Amino acid sequence: MRRKNDLGRDPIGPLVLRIALPSMLAQFVSVLYSIVDRMYIGHIPGVGDLALAGVGVCGPVVTMIGSVASLVGMGGAPLMSIKMGEGDTAGARKILANCFVLICVFALVLMAVVIPLRQPMLLFFGASASTLPYADTYFLYYVTGTVFALLATGMNSFVTAQGFARKAMASVLLGAVMNIVLDPVFIFALDMGVAGAAIATVISQAASCAYALCFLLGKRAQIRIERPHLDFAVIRRVLLLGFTPFSIIAVDNAMIIAMNAVLQRYGGAAEGDLMVTVATIVQSFMLVVTMPLGGISGGTQPILSFNYGARQVDRVVRAQRHIFLWCLGFTALMFVLARLAGPLFVQLFTTDPLVAEKSVWAIRVCTLALIPLGLQYEIVDGFTAIGQVRYAWPLSFWRKAVYFAALFILPAVWGVEATFYAEAISDVIGPLTSIAVHALVMKKLMARRAMTGV
Repeated sequence: MRRKNDLGRDPIGPLVLRIALPSMLAQFVSVLYSIVDRMYIGHIPGVGDLALAGVGVCGPVVTMIGSVASLVGMGGAPLMSIKMGEGDTAGARKILANCFVLICVFALVLMAVVIPLRQPMLLFFGASASTLPYADTYFLYYVTGTVFALLATGMNSFVTAQGFARKAMASVLLGAVMNIVLDPVFIFALDMGVAGAAIATVISQAASCAYALCFLLGKRAQIRIERPHLDFAVIRRVLLLGFTPFSIIAVDNAMIIAMNAVLQRYGGAAEGDLMVTVATIVQSFMLVVTMPLGGISGGTQPILSFNYGARQVDRVVRAQRHIFLWCLGFTALMFVLARLAGPLFVQLFTTDPLVAEKSVWAIRVCTLALIPLGLQYEIVDGFTAIGQVRYAWPLSFWRKAVYFAALFILPAVWGVEATFYAEAISDVIGPLTSIAVHALVMKKLMARRAMTGV
């Protein structure tokens, strides 16, 4: 049976389009989980702003848990694609089966560890006495559905890796639509508040999980989930490759956690909770940018991985050029929208004039250097796709290091609002470094692969 997208033979330009567009849309739709939750929560009568700040504190913790799905999915999917490119179907099946078991084990361990420690974690991550009750309620209900969240995200990577980007998008779309429908029912109609938002999300993730698993167990999938024969050598390779995207997400969340703590410290009793609320809205906008951007750069990894495995390095080079253009086009569009549509976006979350004013300003500041970020994402994900973690990991962490340095220096010198400039500074220095490294090493890597297969 011919796959919808033949990664090794279809013309590169249309192939990138057919993979990138659904992957981008899938990630955009996935953002709706948190966006819709926060939108409705921000409008809970009487407590909306405090509840929003509480859920904002949960955001990085929830995402950090979800990063485990990237550890397995983005570690295993490129390896499976490389095996498919090499014609090793048995090897591809072994990778998928081991990754499925690994995600299930990780989900159970996370639930056992995180639930008893949730309150100290939330306090450490920026919750105040006022926002902790909302953060604790949302987080407790959300964590009970960890297995659904991890399987939905992790297994979707293997759907896309087989050329079925539209199926992966459909899985995400199903969950997002259910969340949009269920949120107002549980939050307002059933008067469950933040608990209702979390329950709606868990139900929606369960539906998305079921869709992805049905596909990978069905006849349309070229590589299906089969009875696993645990291979610790395979698991080790998956974890080594997946550590880069996992650690990127983990550090991204550490950045948000650090920002919340810095805002509380320098904002003090007068402005601490206000600035955390602003940061929550800004982070929501940045998710609208970074998740679809990651969908383009990460979703198209199978094209690079498959052709790298098949030693068709000319297709790898041409594909990456197309992906670069897609990434740059998207970030340029979002740069413009941040300036034109920022006020409309903020209105989705708050009716408080002061919160709205500061949020609009902060969105524009954080997106000052947005366009180069597209190159950063593709360079890091491109190196990961061909198994070159030794380049992907340092480049990603260099950008994070710049961010952390700016995060702690700026408010100490110029006050709490200067904190928001840290994003723009890192989005200039990080991409410039990545561009230089890519220019120096990528041609050499492709030449070596073509000549030696290594």
